[in-house]
Amino acid sequence: MEEHMNSGNPRHPAAAAFDFTQSKVMVIGGTSGVGLATAVGFARSGARQLVLVGRNEQRGKQAVETVAEANPSCEPQFLSADVNEPRRADEVVAEAARLMGGLDVLVNSTVAVYQPTLLHDTEIDAIPAMLTQQALGPMLTSRAAVRVMREQRHGAIINIASDAAKVPTPGECIIGAAMAAIVTFSRTLAVEAKRYGVRVNTITPSLIANTGSYDRAMNLEFSKKIFEKITSQAHLGLTEPEDLANTIMFLASSLAANITGQVVSVNGGISVA
Repeated sequence: MEEHMNSGNPRHPAAAAFDFTQSKVMVIGGTSGVGLATAVGFARSGARQLVLVGRNEQRGKQAVETVAEANPSCEPQFLSADVNEPRRADEVVAEAARLMGGLDVLVNSTVAVYQPTLLHDTEIDAIPAMLTQQALGPMLTSRAAVRVMREQRHGAIINIASDAAKVPTPGECIIGAAMAAIVTFSRTLAVEAKRYGVRVNTITPSLIANTGSYDRAMNLEFSKKIFEKITSQAHLGLTEPEDLANTIMFLASSLAANITGQVVSVNGGISVA
């Protein structure tokens, strides 16, 4: 057992470490980046029932194929939705729970396309959307999931925010405020939901390699300078999607049965936030 767990690529979760064979898993934003890596990780760790949610039908189809390849016993399904729309967020969670016969794990990996911009250069009309497009989706889907999970008397919700919630970063006044909203929301929900056996935790990465967010950050001179400096501080290696997936699966697993309301930074040593 010990030899098996330590063999192969350390970024890929070993099936021996987690067993999600009986778990019903929903990944919002599961068609790319961290969300897709997480869905693949659950599949490799035995999950047979997975629902991926995204906005793009074509990417959804490709993601389903990728996840199915990771585990021939898995039957992933894709649902198209914009979870920033309150009614649709309710509907898609209910639909996923119906398709799978319940809901054990919800992962919120939604990403907005906003780039770091100094506050005085930020268009005033863009600010409301910057807040809501980042923070609202996880709140809406978590609310819907808790309503299912409290009836089951168990469940795990993992929301992804950012270290910008805890570490002031130039150009991320509004983005950081949105991420801080996710963090405080999740911690408070953890207090509300623990009596029903539902756990809620948050992951806060910094820059994540091999993602659209990384590419966007490096495309603008202002944000590129900031993030090149940040990257130099990642002495443990710049975080990749699989790093986040491993932490998410730990928090979803029985190994983390007593962990709730926590905010975990996964950033390669960029900060100790």
